[in-house]
Amino acid sequence: MSLTREDVLNVAKLARLEFQAEEIQRFQTDLNNIFEYINMLSEVNTDSVEPLVQVHQGGVKLREDVIRPSLTAEEAMKNAPASEDGALIVPKVVGE
Repeated sequence: MSLTREDVLNVAKLARLEFQAEEIQRFQTDLNNIFEYINMLSEVNTDSVEPLVQVHQGGVKLREDVIRPSLTAEEAMKNAPASEDGALIVPKVVGE
């Protein structure tokens, strides 16, 4: 698979990116190099390779799940700047 200049422009449009002409050429070259490498990797025979679930042989060491005392709802609300019916009131951060 080889990307054309139009392919790069289409991807840039979908990602809402704007590039200069020399950048488009560089990205086209870079992306085509990446695809060549992926194609090269797909030719490697991995039939005898077991799927890797963990990088470390011993797995992930998990801490024991211990129930500890925590704040009550009333204690948590005590320092809240605003609350209503047991829920925190926070300022709106996303515009319409």
